[in-house]
Amino acid sequence: MVSLEKAVVARMKRGEHHYEVLVDPEAAEKLTEKWREGKQTAPEELRSILATDYVFTHWSDGKKASDEELTKAFATTDILEIAKRILTEGEVQLTAEQRKKMGEAKHKRVVEVILRNGWNPQTKTPHPKDRIERALEEAKFRVDPMKGIDDQVAAAMKALRPILPIAFELVKVAIRIPAEHTGHAYGAVRGLGDIQQEEWQKDGALIIVLKIPAGTQAEVYDRLNSITHGQVTTKLLGTAT
Repeated sequence: MVSLEKAVVARMKRGEHHYEVLVDPEAAEKLTEKWREGKQTAPEELRSILATDYVFTHWSDGKKASDEELTKAFATTDILEIAKRILTEGEVQLTAEQRKKMGEAKHKRVVEVILRNGWNPQTKTPHPKDRIERALEEAKFRVDPMKGIDDQVAAAMKALRPILPIAFELVKVAIRIPAEHTGHAYGAVRGLGDIQQEEWQKDGALIIVLKIPAGTQAEVYDRLNSITHGQVTTKLLGTAT
């Protein structure tokens, strides 16, 4: 369990009462993000972010919810099940400093997702990070630290489109790996994207068609050049379905 000094109140209203649990705010946000993404979590993960084993109707007065109240509101007295409901359906009470810190971290993650998946569909090239940052600032986009990344990215893309030509797309890249590098390069290529097609040449070279997020092209090309000592040949084939 987390210490009381680090904990904040997470609360939701059911009927006439507010129900509150004490949680680590940053850990709670990460756990809630997993649930939004449909990921399963162990009970121990949820228990570890709680500061007490109680549900309160008014934490500051030390008023604990009775089993009768919990059963009426949640149809259970299980603290973990109730805490999950509060975190997914209620709100976490952050201090101004906590909200700022978590907002900055989430803004960074939103930009990373956009850089990885987006590009300029007119020029067929990724946007530089500073261009994305300037456009978000121009659009006056601000993240909500307690909303999911997918929702935040969608909102950011909506804000960007009137300012920048930008789209999330997948692209296909043809890659030719010389024979002397195929042994150690093949496994690395499989980790860079989705292999759509592969063909071995008579000289031992390998040609692969790889599907990757549009914004990762530079990263992929750098990785391929590194493992083949600059002897790889690549060609952008266009967008992928």
